[in-house]
Amino acid sequence: MESACGLAAEIVRTFGEVRLRVFGSSMAPAILPGDLVSIQRASLEEIAPGEVVAFLRSGRLFVHRASGRKAAETAASAGESLLVTRGDRLRHDDAPVTPAEFLGRVVLLERGSRTIEMPVPEAHGTIASLLRASDRATYLYLRLAAVFPTLLFRRAKCQM
Repeated sequence: MESACGLAAEIVRTFGEVRLRVFGSSMAPAILPGDLVSIQRASLEEIAPGEVVAFLRSGRLFVHRASGRKAAETAASAGESLLVTRGDRLRHDDAPVTPAEFLGRVVLLERGSRTIEMPVPEAHGTIASLLRASDRATYLYLRLAAVFPTLLFRRAKCQM
């Protein structure tokens, strides 16, 4: 798994774009397991809060939403800007993302036969709050989404 993530990171850095399938549920309901995301190379300074970004940390690839910026606190990287991210379903921010970890922004989401251009607005609704509060609710939501994709995502085309 670690080498696959490293390969994906190298493809983005070298060729500028890569498409990957999402397996985690940290971005539900905006991005679901099984969705395809297109990641396009960008610099950390180009990212605005609310954009969905990709970064590599500890051999794992993360796709989370940028929520702000933070100045580096070490003397070696004084003045360096770090990106603060969080999965839509998570309650706490990730450790700040460094320029070395950062890969780029998610520009496109494919779910089944639908293509959704990014950025997908942050999930603030009732469903998102419920998913943040309960792993069981997330499990049930993802099961329903797999069985009845059009029932839960009727409005998903460009409105997600």
